[in-house]
Amino acid sequence: MNFLPADLLSRLPALLIALSFHEYAHARMAYAWGDPTAKNEGRLTLNPLAHLDPIGMLMLLIVRFGWARPVPINPFYFRDRRRGLFWVSLAGPGMNLLLGLAATFFWVLGRSWGGYGTFIESILYYLVIYNVFLAIFNIIPLPPLDGSKILSSLLPARQLYHYQRIEPYGPFLLIFLLIFGRLPLLLIPVANAIIDLYTTLALFLFKPLFF
Repeated sequence: MNFLPADLLSRLPALLIALSFHEYAHARMAYAWGDPTAKNEGRLTLNPLAHLDPIGMLMLLIVRFGWARPVPINPFYFRDRRRGLFWVSLAGPGMNLLLGLAATFFWVLGRSWGGYGTFIESILYYLVIYNVFLAIFNIIPLPPLDGSKILSSLLPARQLYHYQRIEPYGPFLLIFLLIFGRLPLLLIPVANAIIDLYTTLALFLFKPLFF
């Protein structure tokens, strides 16, 4: 039985880029806020080997749900702990959204010029898909996802106390949503809306090239 997708050669580069830029963005933002932890552990790099979790990547390829090795951070280094945590947590999903937008632009441009070739177009297609889905997935406010840290940095002290009490159950809820197919119900409509927006924007900006 073939568990890996037939188009693995075009999906793999897109996945490596999406994951590497996501973790690099976390590391770079943490360093900008004064935390050298990721840099000291060799994570301030775009080298995929520094960020990959083999099991997490295999799961992403097979069932489109997985993970990279989280970048280590120490919020006590931040000049402002709550603001630093907010921007560091947002940096990964934000980078993925920017990459997805850039990939959409290149994909539309390629098609307007007659195409780059099937292989390159396939990589660009998966760059859009992986980056947008990775960003949306990580924004979900459940531990250990980035969204939980973003929410924690924004909540007032009283609400934060109650939220932290349910944090240990976050991973189990994520697994439940995955097993019973609820995650796609959340992710797919939002992802499609973002991709449609990107495509519309690209077509508008490059419209003179088509006529």
